[in-house]
Amino acid sequence: MNAPAARPVRLALVEDSELVRLGLHTLLGLHAKKIKIVAEAASIAEALKTIPPAKPDVILLDMRLPDGTGVSACRQLLAAHPARVLFLTSSIDDALIADAIRAGASGYLLKDINGDELVQAVLDVAAGGQALDAAVTASLLRTMRSPAATQESAASVSVNERRMLALLAEGKTNKEIASDLGLAEKTIKNNFTALFSKLGLVRRSQAAAYYVQHLSQKR
Repeated sequence: MNAPAARPVRLALVEDSELVRLGLHTLLGLHAKKIKIVAEAASIAEALKTIPPAKPDVILLDMRLPDGTGVSACRQLLAAHPARVLFLTSSIDDALIADAIRAGASGYLLKDINGDELVQAVLDVAAGGQALDAAVTASLLRTMRSPAATQESAASVSVNERRMLALLAEGKTNKEIASDLGLAEKTIKNNFTALFSKLGLVRRSQAAAYYVQHLSQKR
């Protein structure tokens, strides 16, 4: 018996340019078996009305909207519906990119990305992964290396989060960390997802290095 086909990723668009939205519809329509557009909006206010009821898996979000920033939209939308947020924008601003990741975004791409890469990024984010443009990664690293930013982010790490990072730095898996802390493995995974977003981290190796450089003397 053949396995049932996976359902397409449910995608919502938040983009104020009608021309860009039309282009995304045309592009993603070529991949209808993988991605289905279930809602769209041109502003934060419209997004908050239309997107939560549509229950998307991924929200493709512009950074600059007529009634606020994408960072504000990201926080409000995630509070209203637990989706994955992927920024698609022309803005390369170190502070905004870091704020977007801290707000809970799972990816940040620039609008010069090609179609196949965008489709793959949506699929990756829907599956729980991350998607960052090379220029965006460089921006995040610049921000993380800022002394003020490092001091601020380190101060935001709780005692329990520090314990998790300490165990991660020892090379332990989520399952082993969960066992050591007496928590469910899923809880540890969710906590790490939130912590990585808050600190602007993408990989476990980055988290281990961050702990050693900024937190290991505070245990």
